Amino acid sequence: MKKIEAIIRTERMNSVKQGLEEMGVLGMTVYEVHGRGEQKGLEFTNRAGKYRIDLLPKTKMELIVNDDMVNKVVDKIIATAKTGEIGDGKIFVSPVEMAIRIRTGEVFTKSL
Repeated sequence: MKKIEAIIRTERMNSVKQGLEEMGVLGMTVYEVHGRGEQKGLEFTNRAGKYRIDLLPKTKMELIVNDDMVNKVVDKIIATAKTGEIGDGKIFVSPVEMAIRIRTGEVFTKSL
């Protein structure tokens, strides 16, 4: 199993969620987060001068998927979240050793 963490533009969340649902990936956890990348936020100029917003709102999704689904899920997130502009986000993939369903105590070690 793998944990996929995707930090995406908030306005792309519904498109990503719909694309994943079409693939049969239904379980996910979603957070509203703030962050910045190498560009250090956005700089604006107005009558008072320049100012910077350095922590931009983003959406973070976490999904746990079987190893054989990782590339398909990552490709779908990229296809549905990409705008081609700076700030489209990042995807991180990590191994998951075990998952336990709280309701039943069922333990998953290799596949869901």
